Amino acid sequence: MVPARGCAPLFFCLFLHGNRIAMKLKAWIEAMRLRTLPVAVAGIITALGYNILNDNVDVVPLVLCLVFALLCQIASNFANEYFDYRAGRDRVGREGPRRGVTEGDITPREMIRAIIVTVVLACCVGLSLVIWGGWWLVAVGVAVVAGLFAYSTGPFPLSTHGCGEVAVVLFFGLVPVCCTYYVETLEWSWQVARGGLAVGLLGANVLIVNNYRDVDDDRAVGKKTLAVRWGRTTMTVLYVVNALIAIGIMMPDWWMLGPGMCSVPLLFVIMAVCIASMMRRREGAALTPLLGMTAMLMCLYSTAFATVVALV
Repeated sequence: MVPARGCAPLFFCLFLHGNRIAMKLKAWIEAMRLRTLPVAVAGIITALGYNILNDNVDVVPLVLCLVFALLCQIASNFANEYFDYRAGRDRVGREGPRRGVTEGDITPREMIRAIIVTVVLACCVGLSLVIWGGWWLVAVGVAVVAGLFAYSTGPFPLSTHGCGEVAVVLFFGLVPVCCTYYVETLEWSWQVARGGLAVGLLGANVLIVNNYRDVDDDRAVGKKTLAVRWGRTTMTVLYVVNALIAIGIMMPDWWMLGPGMCSVPLLFVIMAVCIASMMRRREGAALTPLLGMTAMLMCLYSTAFATVVALV
């Protein structure tokens, strides 16, 4: 039998090892930015709504599109963290969520490996969609991966030149909604494109909150986001304008489901106005919950649309 005193160092070592693993896991979860992942989900759910509307739903490619979208967003978040660190655009003690690479919780080499693994997995999932949508989807996948890196690095990083919101509208709105719909129907539709634009504008609001919170840090390191260029007041106005346009361009779809259903998107406009109002009254880390609320509002809006379509 091992003496109790002999077990103490062993238990202490196991405790320290377990604590290090927990801290490492926490750093990776923060790097994934879970609060933003509903943005990737919303586009696929919106496409599902239009697929239901046209009586054409195939679960397998739908799930593959969802996995692809999530992997691409996680890879984009990893790449943004790594390239911002390498370019000196992050600093220790910033207002937003802790940046693992900058703070030393994750080594640059580990982050590079994570980016490669996530992108490779996304490419594998994307290639499987060729079975349903055809080989031209490879070009779409290449464009998505290129956009993933162009957001944070290259000769013209989109995130540092006030183009981040445009990238979000394209890659988290139009592309996932239109392509997911096409993979299941082999058809294009202006109605679906409008829905993709609407989702993209709501996704841009997530980035608006993020950059609104980080405006002082970004200005200090020369990162010229829209919030830095236009100021906080203008960004709160843009937040509401995006919500109004997004709801407005999808209103014909809600009206088609029944005039009474138009009250649903109007409720979401009211919620967006409330979040914009809260943005004005908060600063720094207190804005982070609003980022998650905006992402969830976007996802809830898409889910409400798909649910109403399924029930009507």
